[in-house]
Amino acid sequence: MGTEIKNNSNNEANRTGSAGSGNKSNQTSQKNKQVTPALSFVRTFLLAFVVFVLLCIPGMSIFGEVSDYNPFDPEGDDVVLREQFPTIVDENSPFFDAFSDKNRVNILLLGVNGGLTDTIMLASFDTDAKHVDLISVPRDTYYHREGYNSDGENKINAAYRKDPVNTAKAVSEVLLGMPINYYVVVDYNGVAKIVDAMGGVPMDIKFDMKYSDPYDKPPLNINIKKGYQVLDGKTSVQFLRYRKGYLEGDIGRVKAQQEFMKSAFKQSIGFDLPKIAKTVFENVKSDINLGTATKLAKNAMGISAEDIETYMIPATPLPDPPFYVIPNAEGIAEMINKIYSIEPKTTTEAAITQ
Repeated sequence: MGTEIKNNSNNEANRTGSAGSGNKSNQTSQKNKQVTPALSFVRTFLLAFVVFVLLCIPGMSIFGEVSDYNPFDPEGDDVVLREQFPTIVDENSPFFDAFSDKNRVNILLLGVNGGLTDTIMLASFDTDAKHVDLISVPRDTYYHREGYNSDGENKINAAYRKDPVNTAKAVSEVLLGMPINYYVVVDYNGVAKIVDAMGGVPMDIKFDMKYSDPYDKPPLNINIKKGYQVLDGKTSVQFLRYRKGYLEGDIGRVKAQQEFMKSAFKQSIGFDLPKIAKTVFENVKSDINLGTATKLAKNAMGISAEDIETYMIPATPLPDPPFYVIPNAEGIAEMINKIYSIEPKTTTEAAITQ
């Protein structure tokens, strides 16, 4: 299994004429591999989970063997999120045809802490091209909700309120009406349990990591010594949440997280798959039913990590409290052009005012 994850920076997403026609393989060779600087700690495991499901469990036959519970609803019709709220994009939008593509499945990935989302990503799976685009939405993205006037309530992470449909609506609006079909949710405890099920993750810690936040819930205390060691679940969460001490700031943190993810992938290869699967399934929630999960897995057979690309929505972070991140609608439109292979000339002002 490959471990290189390609990244596209905000600058690239904002570049004039960035979207183009042609197949994904040609686009991939042209895309900037610069690391996006705003990954959060659960993102690593959300990405790992998607890759795990798509690459390691073809056919999904393992579900019934490893657990009495699985996150993919085994009964009933698909719970399609876009049927639970109005379509935001209209027929006059240049994105209407692309967003109506039945061969692309969009899955909302949420890392949650209580009633807030710590990580928000959208995994867009092109079943024809066998390609996955992962779009990250910063938790501090400005998103106004009618009737909520406090600074904190106007951040997109506050929209969740323990219901992923709320976040789906918000993310769809920020992404100019992009439909969202399903969701997957994981929390802090789930991350730790998954690592423990893997037997820990080997890491070479480059320097002592020490940080405390008594105001976090529960209080956060990080104390990891320099040197090669196997991180258990609790310590892995601390490592992934650590923010201080990197010479490159957030870029350094992203690189450390990617090294962790690579090590986790290596650790999972050849491991007792049912044991890991059981823990993963018991620590995530999803509205994907078993039949749909099976179809997705079959469609995804043959995908490698080189077929996965990550994006950060083009946005401007404000330097003063409450530190909103303001989405750049024009840049987001260009990012969507690139992902959906839409000709640049189709991006009009109407598309970014929906």
